[in-house]
Amino acid sequence: MTINIEQAIIHEISLDSQGQMACRLRPQPLLNSKAVEAMLEELHQTYSSKAGKGFGYFGVPNEDGDANDAFANALQSYREGQSGFVDFTVTASKLLQQELTKYDFSQGGFLLMSCYSAMASDYLFVALLSAKSSMTVLDDMELSQNNHLDLNNIQLAARIDLTELQADKASKKYISFIRGRAGRKVADFFLDFMGCVEGVNTKAQNKTLINAVEDFVAGSELTKDERQQCRDKVFEYCAERADVGADIEVKDLGDELADQGMESFYDFACGGNYELDDEFPADKASLRSLKKFSGTGGGVTLSFDGGHLGERVIYDPISDTILIKGVPANLKDQLDRRLKGE
Repeated sequence: MTINIEQAIIHEISLDSQGQMACRLRPQPLLNSKAVEAMLEELHQTYSSKAGKGFGYFGVPNEDGDANDAFANALQSYREGQSGFVDFTVTASKLLQQELTKYDFSQGGFLLMSCYSAMASDYLFVALLSAKSSMTVLDDMELSQNNHLDLNNIQLAARIDLTELQADKASKKYISFIRGRAGRKVADFFLDFMGCVEGVNTKAQNKTLINAVEDFVAGSELTKDERQQCRDKVFEYCAERADVGADIEVKDLGDELADQGMESFYDFACGGNYELDDEFPADKASLRSLKKFSGTGGGVTLSFDGGHLGERVIYDPISDTILIKGVPANLKDQLDRRLKGE
């Protein structure tokens, strides 16, 4: 196992016979059985691999708003030993139930809460899981329909880094959350019930880093290959940090580049008008532009490795054309077949 489970519990929030949201509360934590371990291990891996997560903290939504600190206070009470894990999760369930009553699109679900440790950090994982219908074949070869938790398609989940929260109260990124396919709007109620405010614009920070890298190599005396090696090294470092759930550290990245003979990136990034935080989460989707060019429009999708620009791929901005030398074999086969058919 990559995680060490401390406590876990599931409560259900659903519509009652009067059409009102109601809680069905479990009176004790889940036993640390093989099933619980397997579920939380899968959820941890699925959540960690989710791209495009947002990051926030317990705070006030705007300058003239009021802090929704009921969840944060209940968590603090539990962490300080003033209340038990079950009491804390019951409070959280009721807060979520109250929040759900504000919306008419919600059908509730199973609220999973778990405290566990991984990679020397303690976490609180909070997810609203849905049930999915499936078919199975019984021993007598009859079909039977049953429901199971949809662990592969989690859309409403957040993870609080309890270690970072305790070490740095001023941090604005100790809560991570899934943005969801439809954007923040659908997930608003889930963040609101915890009193979570978005604190770090991860995509903006990653794009600013890319701009700093591009400006750095453009103003250097590096060869074309060395410039691409610099981009590749930055992507490799950031991707490794993302894979283990660690932040990009600009000073550490500068040291990595210096070891490769590319000095002064840290001073360059800090001395410019880039407004980069010292540390921020990695967004691999944004960082891919260091290695690849890609674009879609007008029915055309094109993607190629950055190292091919100027060699296999020639771009002429004046004529607004791209020349590709060495057409990929599978694409060439499709084109040849079409030409023969016509």
